[in-house]
Amino acid sequence: MNRHHWWRDAVIYQVYVRSFLDSTGDGVGDLAGVRAGLPYLRKLGVDGIWLSPFYPSPQHDHGYDVADYRGVDPLFGDLDEFDALVAAARRLGIRVLLDIVPNHCSSEHPWFREALASPPGSPARARFHFADGRGPDGDEPPNNWHAMFGGPAWTRVSEADGRPGQWYLHMFTPEQPDWNWRTPEVAAEFDRILRFWLDRGVDGFRIDVAAGLYKHPELPDSPDPEADARTRDSVNPLAWNQPEVHDVWRRWRAVCEEYTGRDGRERLLVGEVSVPSAREHARYVRPDELHQAFFFDLLGAPWDPDAFRKVISEAMQDIAGTGSTVTWVLNNHDQVRTVTRYGEPATDGSGPGTARARAAALLMLALPGAAYIYQGEELGLPEVVDLPDDVLTDPIFHRTGSRARVRDGCRVPLPWSGQASPFGFTAGDGSAKPWLPQPEYFAEYATDRALADTRSFWHLYRDGLQLRSVLPQLGEGTLRWLDTPPGVLAFVRGDGLVCAVNFGTAPTPAPVPGDPLLTSDGPCPPGVLPGSTAAWWIADL
Repeated sequence: MNRHHWWRDAVIYQVYVRSFLDSTGDGVGDLAGVRAGLPYLRKLGVDGIWLSPFYPSPQHDHGYDVADYRGVDPLFGDLDEFDALVAAARRLGIRVLLDIVPNHCSSEHPWFREALASPPGSPARARFHFADGRGPDGDEPPNNWHAMFGGPAWTRVSEADGRPGQWYLHMFTPEQPDWNWRTPEVAAEFDRILRFWLDRGVDGFRIDVAAGLYKHPELPDSPDPEADARTRDSVNPLAWNQPEVHDVWRRWRAVCEEYTGRDGRERLLVGEVSVPSAREHARYVRPDELHQAFFFDLLGAPWDPDAFRKVISEAMQDIAGTGSTVTWVLNNHDQVRTVTRYGEPATDGSGPGTARARAAALLMLALPGAAYIYQGEELGLPEVVDLPDDVLTDPIFHRTGSRARVRDGCRVPLPWSGQASPFGFTAGDGSAKPWLPQPEYFAEYATDRALADTRSFWHLYRDGLQLRSVLPQLGEGTLRWLDTPPGVLAFVRGDGLVCAVNFGTAPTPAPVPGDPLLTSDGPCPPGVLPGSTAAWWIADL
């Protein structure tokens, strides 16, 4: 067993900084707010936090358009506050991961401004994907690719003489030009960026769009150019998952291992990897590449035992087979919140989605490997589905005009206390409005209520995390499926932990005798597993 590898069974809490806690009273969360919230997270029992981007940025995509990779946007604080946050987290035993964005930067990044001011063919333009247009006047994009957030993936620039000139590639928005990783200078710059933050004491990085970076060298047309926008996923095989990207992760792994070798404190690389199969996913977590990569198939599975069993089995076979552990997720800042995804909840917390989300949380925490929790999931927050158009900030909405895939609803600031907005989110007299409006029913989900109610989502997560901390084989454990009635999924791990989930609504016989250690929905009658409920037992099977 490799119990000294902390990341193998770690539970990391994703902090979406602008929506966590506002220390200044301007309506936007900040690093000082994160520092103030660390005791809450320590009480919850997480092993670490992943901070969404806080770098200087024009905020066209809420910080995923980075203008300076070595600073802190004044909206969120400064480097001194960041250092204080890291020090406070370390005192509490909480590791800190940063979100790094290597696929693209901001159109206000100094290097991109230099590229715009430089002529075609210049070294400054080689850092990005500039190309001549097609057609007699070059007025058509270099290829037919579409951006994931809608619209063409190319924007034409005006040259120094004012005439229409080349085009540049942006797989998300025009304000996010893609780096050209075939230029060695880009790789060297990111080496320096990693070292800057590692020198400040961070424990690792969550890597945005980790299957990106390299594009097909010839930039040919795609047979399905709108696939990325249609699915809002990395589908275009010419723009994503190119073989050269693995060389980057070997290089970054070597940097992390260098720092680990200095003091014995392991630094972690976890990638946002969206690829067609668990087998392809496994290539990113080979021993000399990323330590972990998010396994999104569980998040995308419908509420169905066969679907869950299939994705779990494939992950255990293909990913765990590399020597890594599976990195389980049920949500993040880009997805509809779990209770809403599993069935529209009532504003008082009732409804099928609530029970299913509680059961899914217990299932995820029982699976061998690591787990990542998006902020507010521990409160059972539903998606805010009725934000008015005039407050929406997601570039997907502004580029497509469609609300179908808008991400603002899962990013509404957290409720901490009180009966009315801002629910303790903002400091001072509470007169500042949160950057996204909080619905009145958020009062039912506020943190102070959750901590006081032993049957809340918060206590379910806390109890599950406490049990994880004493169970011996989470990171290294095996998994064996048990025979169960239709609609029930059950497995036993190598350490004897049994987890069962009843996906149906009618009670079924429990798979093992005796009282469970933990259930997702209150006490179970003897020998019975109620509908939409998960439970844990220790058994000799």
